[in-house]
Amino acid sequence: MKPHGNPLNLELSPMQLLARLHPSQRVLMLHSGRTDAQWARWSIVGLPQLTCRLSGNDVTDPFTQLRQITAQHQRGIWIGHLSYDVGRWIEDLPTQAADDRHWPVMHWDYCADYLLYDQLEKQWYAIGKADWSSLLLATNSDATFSVASSQSVFASRDHYEQAVQRCIDYIHAGDVFQVNLAQRFSAAFEGVYPASHRAMFASLMNQSPAWYAAYLEQLDQRTIASSSPELFLQVTPDGHVITRPIKGTRPASTDVSELEHSIKDQAELHMIVDLMRNDLGRVCSFGSIHVTDPRKIESHPTVHHGVATVQGQLAQDKDIFDLLRATLPGGSITGAPKVRAMQIIDELEPVRRGPYCGAIGYISAEHGMCLNIAIRTMLIEQQSDTTGNLDYAVGGGIVSDSVPSHEYDETRVKARGIERALNLLK
Repeated sequence: MKPHGNPLNLELSPMQLLARLHPSQRVLMLHSGRTDAQWARWSIVGLPQLTCRLSGNDVTDPFTQLRQITAQHQRGIWIGHLSYDVGRWIEDLPTQAADDRHWPVMHWDYCADYLLYDQLEKQWYAIGKADWSSLLLATNSDATFSVASSQSVFASRDHYEQAVQRCIDYIHAGDVFQVNLAQRFSAAFEGVYPASHRAMFASLMNQSPAWYAAYLEQLDQRTIASSSPELFLQVTPDGHVITRPIKGTRPASTDVSELEHSIKDQAELHMIVDLMRNDLGRVCSFGSIHVTDPRKIESHPTVHHGVATVQGQLAQDKDIFDLLRATLPGGSITGAPKVRAMQIIDELEPVRRGPYCGAIGYISAEHGMCLNIAIRTMLIEQQSDTTGNLDYAVGGGIVSDSVPSHEYDETRVKARGIERALNLLK
């Protein structure tokens, strides 16, 4: 994305602006919580005006619907999510996992009015006709929240480790090379919508800021608050595609060389790079796909990650919606081969993932598309004036030499940022 719109004299950071926005205004934010000149320069704050939403019971093809609705607006920007479960519209999958939360398969909001913030220049730009000054409170909202202890959807640590072992058994039997298994944690909270939701996201950004963070106030007083470090797809208007899958994790407290020299983690990432090359190959021009960085270790506030960069060029007869159909859900959070890994996930995970491990970002005729992989993500649902429920899930890639106890420990490491933000860890 490039600077555009009218420069705005606003002496607020994106998080300060979120805290000042009037609670009657539903808001969407895509936020570069940590600045990087190449990967995380911009934050976007949008005011929703039109919603395109698809439920889990709808038979409509989500990609066709999204292509049709976004084609009606050549200016402005669409901000939203595609669920992990959109894969059920792509592949023949079982339905063993319970859809107990009923999150939309996709939820996109059109914003003719939005703000763009340049993290490097500390400059706001206003697009559209909204009077933003009229939407801001004089001071930050006095928002509080409290969260009860969280509980895994697995009955115990042993139950999760048994599921890991089942993945290993499938690998040894030749069914699959890698399975990305996750466990969901749930907790009740006390707080008022939307102030408490915004406060939880602010706490998450304080504890674990990320390049591809997102905060989406959707309909029915549901909110997605994500602090993802992973770029799923970045597409320019002329069809240049970048994906940056992540595989391999260590606590930030360990020496980075431990991850750098891990043969197991190198192999995990290599498998997913091959999978993503194959997915891109369905819609990109022959010979255009290149692995421009096979493996780089990136350090974040709570973890080190291994990440690769793969690039390609969309074929002339393909568009971003063909690309979405070819690549969703992302290979880094499914496994390889993808379809068999997804079938095993549905067998072993008791509940559907919903937006977790889906994709969050923007689609724009003017600016292309940018989506994260929705990891490190809280799903917040207000249930009364002062109470609600939140879910967050964590997982990891299981391969032939995985150790179940180590895999469980890795999920706990990945949960630290969220749990510290919720005051569940000290």
